[in-house]
Amino acid sequence: MNTGVDLDKVRREQLRWLLLLVLNRGRPYGLKEAVLVGAAQDMYPDASSLEVRRELDYLDNRRLVELEKSPSGPWHASLTRHGVDIAEYTIDCGPGIARPQKYW
Repeated sequence: MNTGVDLDKVRREQLRWLLLLVLNRGRPYGLKEAVLVGAAQDMYPDASSLEVRRELDYLDNRRLVELEKSPSGPWHASLTRHGVDIAEYTIDCGPGIARPQKYW
């Protein structure tokens, strides 16, 4: 039975929102990759470091995060001002991130 719901897309978009929220809590210092992977695994126990890196790259391409990519080790991520605005509901989010509707 095909429900018409792309579960992989839902997962990616929810993971992007989660990463923005976690990084918002880590402001102004940002967070290391291990913390972000741990948060992702709280939501999706099978989440991998590669999956988190892929979604961080997506957020970086949208200029919502700044990444420090160490070729020999873990990454470090922090929010840009646009990322903060998305997390705090002060600007429109646009497609690609599963930000819930503001209800307050």
